[in-house]
Amino acid sequence: MKLFSRYIGIDYSGAQTPTSSLKGLRVYLADQDHEPSEVPPPPSPRKYWARRGVAEWLAQTLAGPESKLVGIDHGFSFPLRYFEAHWLEPDWDVFLEDFHRHWPTDSDHVYVDFVRDGVVGEGAARTGDRRWRRLTEERAGTAKSVFHFDVQGQVAKSTHAGIPWLRYLRHRLGDRIHFWPFDGWAIPPGRSVIAEVYPALWSREIPRGDRTPDQHDAYVIAEWMRRVDREGRLSQSFSPSLTPAEKTVAQVEGWILGLP
Repeated sequence: MKLFSRYIGIDYSGAQTPTSSLKGLRVYLADQDHEPSEVPPPPSPRKYWARRGVAEWLAQTLAGPESKLVGIDHGFSFPLRYFEAHWLEPDWDVFLEDFHRHWPTDSDHVYVDFVRDGVVGEGAARTGDRRWRRLTEERAGTAKSVFHFDVQGQVAKSTHAGIPWLRYLRHRLGDRIHFWPFDGWAIPPGRSVIAEVYPALWSREIPRGDRTPDQHDAYVIAEWMRRVDREGRLSQSFSPSLTPAEKTVAQVEGWILGLP
């Protein structure tokens, strides 16, 4: 039995501001019977999606009755070491609110680097060490730390830019959306899901064709989710092989969907 009717893959970008048109921010949508196709932004002078636009589109799209699975390729939380260093309760909702107070990267005209440089926000009070890695990043092997800025293939900037928009969707959609695994490992029937993904796990298995690297990552996310659901294996991905202790940590730090 298929769990979802549609699959949305998002290749994220932490560049510029929340309202900037970003060539690296791509959205692909598939259904059970058709491979992914690119979703263009609403008509406007901007050629590409902006982070705010994607969040607003998701809020509208996920409010409908169909169950959808959304995969976004940035970190959804931080290592347990971060919670311990800043005396934070190991709870994802507490983390979202605390992070947003210090890193208001969803505000207009705010670059991630503005917070890093102390121009806005209080980023210096909520930092981490690039050597700190989440359990899921250690298990993935090649996944970089959410604190490892200014390197090729970094996920740090997109993570720091994207987390406030997860909070936005949390507030807008409430219990209509299951944020996996923070809301639990099992998916309630008929519920749409938003999960962290890492397209490098699957990109080599799917020919790129004439897509750009950003387009291909978004395509791969949606196509992998569609294929695995069609094959009846998606429920296994929502229940990774972890010890009870590891699952407790992962419900704070997050987990990459589909990680073997």
